Amino acid sequence: MRSGLERLAYAVLIILVATMTAWIMALLLHLQPVQFPALSLTLPEEILFRLLTSFGGVFGFSLMFNSPRNLAVCAALIGAVTNTFRLELVSLAGFPPAVAAFLGALLAGLLASCLKSAAGYPRISVTVPSIVIMVPGLYFYRAIYNLGILSLTDSATWFANAILIIVALPLGLIFARIITDKTFRYCT
Repeated sequence: MRSGLERLAYAVLIILVATMTAWIMALLLHLQPVQFPALSLTLPEEILFRLLTSFGGVFGFSLMFNSPRNLAVCAALIGAVTNTFRLELVSLAGFPPAVAAFLGALLAGLLASCLKSAAGYPRISVTVPSIVIMVPGLYFYRAIYNLGILSLTDSATWFANAILIIVALPLGLIFARIITDKTFRYCT
């Protein structure tokens, strides 16, 4: 519990420093968040680009966590599929982002369990890098930006959405573990 609280505090500090720095730079450079421009891509092109960019992002996160290249590739493959799945649930099926994050993390946990039995990699070393890409950095940035300009309603909305996603990610992994690990329910 103590170790978990220390890591949570460290993660919150990192997020706050990053978002505060981005907000200060935005103020200095007179930048403000806007909606993403619409892309003229067909659905297969959109999915392909999401798969490729998700693979690259997760592969990079894996290498930052000092994973061996083979393990990083496995995590990147899982992350590419699950992050694209999450994004498509939001854009195509209209799922709320937190529900899509839960289902994406659940799928990542299930795929990692399959990989664990096939390749022998520890589940945690594959699942963490594969879902880090799903952490809502843009939501936190918009929350801090709107807080800084005293647009409190918008800030609270972005913060609430970010918190829901952050809670949904580990819940998805926990549910995957409960489904796939028969010894998880028993005290060891």
